[in-house]
Amino acid sequence: MAAYRLLESHGWLEARPQSGFFARHPESAPAAVRTSETTAGPCAVNVTELALRLLRNTQRKDLVSFGAAVPHPAFLPLKDLRASLNRCLRGADDVGSRYSFPPGEEPLRLRIARRAIDSGCQFGPDEIVVTDGCQEALNLALRAVAKAGDIVAVESPAFFGTLQAIESHGMQALEIPSDPDTGISLEALTLALERWPVKAVMVVSNFSNPTGSLVPDGHKARLVKLLAGRGIPLIEDDIYGDLGHGRERPIAAKAYDRDGNVLLCSSVTKSIAPGYRIGWIVPGRWQKQIEQLKYMGTMGNATLTQLAVADYLADSRYERHLARVRRVYADNLARMQAGIARYFPYGTRTSRPTGGFVLWAELPGEIDTLALYERALAAGINFTPGRLFSPQGKYGNCLRLAAALPWDSRVEAALAELGRLAGRR
Repeated sequence: MAAYRLLESHGWLEARPQSGFFARHPESAPAAVRTSETTAGPCAVNVTELALRLLRNTQRKDLVSFGAAVPHPAFLPLKDLRASLNRCLRGADDVGSRYSFPPGEEPLRLRIARRAIDSGCQFGPDEIVVTDGCQEALNLALRAVAKAGDIVAVESPAFFGTLQAIESHGMQALEIPSDPDTGISLEALTLALERWPVKAVMVVSNFSNPTGSLVPDGHKARLVKLLAGRGIPLIEDDIYGDLGHGRERPIAAKAYDRDGNVLLCSSVTKSIAPGYRIGWIVPGRWQKQIEQLKYMGTMGNATLTQLAVADYLADSRYERHLARVRRVYADNLARMQAGIARYFPYGTRTSRPTGGFVLWAELPGEIDTLALYERALAAGINFTPGRLFSPQGKYGNCLRLAAALPWDSRVEAALAELGRLAGRR
């Protein structure tokens, strides 16, 4: 399957629904799934109501859930985390009797700073502020660099959590076309910056949600330089950076930051512990503002979970865990791509992520995935419709599927049924 994926990515193979893989000349290979071709103007955001309705369904036990970008418990190091929790409880009498004020527990910040070297970054523990997951980090970053009514540029399609953060602060989103392989278009962004008074840019540089795109290193360097030259902050979400399917972890755009102009946000939500709500931000020149905003908002994070994550990251357990789940997610995505080629309507195209566990699919143009979502729910299947990833309601014929679940006959049957429902008129 890995060989098929590699040959298909280079255009030597074509996946045909209900038929399998066929050889073809690269020059006639189908184009990658297309996103927005042009940049429309900034607009208000209103995605929270739809997002909440869809997210509630991800908690239903009776559904096969391709909707939530949350790892299944089978892919989390729960036993090791329990052991870390117990060690912290035994080793510190005051762990439950004191506040953990910003910037957060030093042992955790030290571990984060050491691991950042793998992403090409060099910053100390005092440059990190612990947050309540990556979502709070994104919210804090926005509050520090912009205000209500300001324009924030986002890649399109964009993670709906990013759009919700913009919406919650009364800001406007400006959609920038992106490529499903290489991420945000720097050419389109440059033109947008010349036309509109953009106050900040938000990107998921490594394995974006929903397309799984990976911004090349050279593009990251150009992006950081472009924004630094204009004094526009870059808010970088690197939550999937540790989940690359290869041996080398991709570097973060923050690695090219020389002016403190990049606010790097991340967490352990997608890798080890969604329920621990441990995230962080490296705010650069907005350090003081972020610490003050964090204190005024939530005062701090839970002490015990910070120390438990620090204990877990202290040795090789995390690396062994990553090695296992990276293989699983790569295999699951390959199975999902093959299933889509087999079961979905002719003309369906997908992204080709090399990391993370989400897949973006573009169905033939006449198919409305929001209507398909209602039919799928009735059949016991959950996914995320494409409209949720655009403040202007684009991508009505697209959907996001999450592959972070144990693949078995029930999952395969659900994918086949979803394809059948998509093909029904």
